Amino acid sequence: MSAHAARPSADRARYDRATAHLDAPLAIADLTAFDANADDLVRRAQGKPIRVASKSVRCRALMERVLERDGFSGIMSFTLAESLWLARSGFDDVLLAYPSADRAHFAELTGDPKLAAAVTVVVDDRAQLDLIDAARRDGGGDEEVRVCLELDTALRLLGGRIRVGARRSPLRTPGQLAEIAGSIARRPGFRVVGLMAYEGHVAGVGDAVAGRPLRSRAVRLMQSAARRELAARRAETVRAVRAVAPDLEFVNGGGTGSVQHTAAEDAVTEIAAGSGLFVPRLFDNYTSFNGRPAALFAQPVVRRPGVGVVTVLGGGYPASGAAGADRLPQPYLPEGLRYDPQEGAGEVQTPLLGHAADDLLIGDKVWFRHAKAGELCERFDELQLVEGDRVVGTAPTYRGEGRTFL
Repeated sequence: MSAHAARPSADRARYDRATAHLDAPLAIADLTAFDANADDLVRRAQGKPIRVASKSVRCRALMERVLERDGFSGIMSFTLAESLWLARSGFDDVLLAYPSADRAHFAELTGDPKLAAAVTVVVDDRAQLDLIDAARRDGGGDEEVRVCLELDTALRLLGGRIRVGARRSPLRTPGQLAEIAGSIARRPGFRVVGLMAYEGHVAGVGDAVAGRPLRSRAVRLMQSAARRELAARRAETVRAVRAVAPDLEFVNGGGTGSVQHTAAEDAVTEIAAGSGLFVPRLFDNYTSFNGRPAALFAQPVVRRPGVGVVTVLGGGYPASGAAGADRLPQPYLPEGLRYDPQEGAGEVQTPLLGHAADDLLIGDKVWFRHAKAGELCERFDELQLVEGDRVVGTAPTYRGEGRTFL
């Protein structure tokens, strides 16, 4: 049973009281739950610092809040434009975790010593270095670029015929990483300072899916094998890279679903996590931790078409990834609501079925949990910050600050 399962009705009463003066649609961050989730991440990280994944938060105020806590250090960003904005906003350790082809912002990076000192960019191909050099020449900058290499973490079985894991870096073997690290060390204008490896098939796949015991067991077996294989390969890779890049400052790994496992590896110096602060619905299916939902949105009841059904405004906010029912928001509070299978979550209205519908009146709020974490903030300009049964403030999202980077 998840940690939040015993108190949904009490949470609904709190959220309704806190936002009684506000009209829906709206989104909230439950600060008590947010802080408790942060504490749990720190506990699982076993003393290793946690780098906050900005894509899973997308709210500067909340990132500042968590970085003030012991156990958190640095930001993992998702676009170059975002990275420079964060650096200019005072974040002095930003790891851009995805390759970029943004020439204009590379020209800014290489022309500004403050930005170049604060931002590290991921590279896994020499063509990316060529693009950065071209932007440097065009912009007239000469600042050294801090580089992080990415290791492919996918588990390969049956001689490589079966692949389990995201398709990210083309660099898989310690030799490949050492070779490109050596070539960068000999190339003016770049310095290898980091290595990252995101094991999404371990950190981002639930291993206790309700009603699917066989699949869940298969996932657990896969993840156990993947952790063993990656731990050995990551350690060997770090040794190989350090031999040619002695300035290596950090080795980043993990994700919310694998914090304690990745932290146990001696080769890893820091953990990446972000979704575990909000605990969206996709993280209900894990045996490794129990979190508290800390980010929710409310839609107003606008119709009562019949017995056992209400209609709320909007709500069709699917999450990224392979399309499926698990990518839809979850009608969360009151309990006992479900989508109409013929309509699902709608663009401008969403019918909801179930016994709880008969107790809802026009104007009442239905509370939803998004399937993924930070994507919720692309739908709302601000988060209402809730403590207990009061709104104690508001915080603009990236969208609210006019910053929709993707």
